[in-house]
Amino acid sequence: MKIALIGYGKMGRAIERIALGRGHEIVCRIDAENLSDFDSPEFATADVAIEFTTPKTAVDNYKRAFKRGVRVVSGTTGWLEQAPEIMEMCQNGEGTLLWSSNFSLGVNIFFAVNSYLASIMKAMPQYSPSMTEVHHVHKLDHPSGTAITLAEGIIGADPAVKGWTEQLPAPEGMMPITSVREGEVPGIHTIAWDGPADTITIEHSAKNRDGFALGAVMAAEWAAGRSGWLTMESFMRTIITPNTEKE
Repeated sequence: MKIALIGYGKMGRAIERIALGRGHEIVCRIDAENLSDFDSPEFATADVAIEFTTPKTAVDNYKRAFKRGVRVVSGTTGWLEQAPEIMEMCQNGEGTLLWSSNFSLGVNIFFAVNSYLASIMKAMPQYSPSMTEVHHVHKLDHPSGTAITLAEGIIGADPAVKGWTEQLPAPEGMMPITSVREGEVPGIHTIAWDGPADTITIEHSAKNRDGFALGAVMAAEWAAGRSGWLTMESFMRTIITPNTEKE
């Protein structure tokens, strides 16, 4: 498979290493100083572009790739207020995007565990949830996209949780999220359900970027033969329950 990289920082280099190890070819590497390469013949040959950049540049990157007929797999967070526009483009056949707040296979398993736990806790009103997320100092958005996805999983499963907030103390019915930026931490997400007698805690702690990179490359392999607005949930179903995906 031919892959273009959009964003060639630490994450882009980790993806490159994983992709080459799985037998793929990197045909183009685009970063801030060579944006004109979106119009290069090399970029147009890509089966898929993997994009990890910044909230301010992501949407323009998607549109440039769509214009060249290149599918995009993206892990950039902080741009979702523009998601309806991009979703509409994909649904109208103007582009293909698989976006996820986190491509780590372990984190996506954690998403499922989180939602299941929240569905149990809706029968336990004595417990209230909170979340802490820790990332490296270079991460621009807060809370993290992964934290927001986790919060949405809880909100969707437990009607008593009306939303999330960074305000402390949290208003009634709102789940507090605390964001910490320190060192080079790849990512730690901790969810605690606190009650009068005990606390139930689940946590995912990334050891390095390799889990995110591998998941992104595997998602790109899956997305290369598909079109439209794609989801990580659909991709994960092919791993967890192979041969059951509806085309």
